[in-house]
Amino acid sequence: MKRLEYSPDAAQKLRNIKRDVTLNFGTDVAKRVVSNMTKALRRLQKFEKSGISVEKTLGVPCDYLMVYTEHNYAFYRITEETIYIIDILHEREDFMWKLFGVQTTSRETEDYWDE
Repeated sequence: MKRLEYSPDAAQKLRNIKRDVTLNFGTDVAKRVVSNMTKALRRLQKFEKSGISVEKTLGVPCDYLMVYTEHNYAFYRITEETIYIIDILHEREDFMWKLFGVQTTSRETEDYWDE
């Protein structure tokens, strides 16, 4: 079975999710959310290709796969020895821009929403 490793950014995002959910919804909800997320990511050790190919789905040439769990996308890549969690981004974040530099909104949209 391959090791599951988190990038420093992904590990920090999990801690931030736990902190933010605790502040907004309480400790019990935060524990459940983080537990569900880590279970979904640990499942990749048995079913490593269960994620969706970013290249096939979004047309971005890369070897990343992604899984969706608890309103977050977790991006990972498979190596010979590990399942490496690259980043975790909330569903409301523009992951195409943050990960790949691909602009997905028009200037008009950004101006309208004052972003």
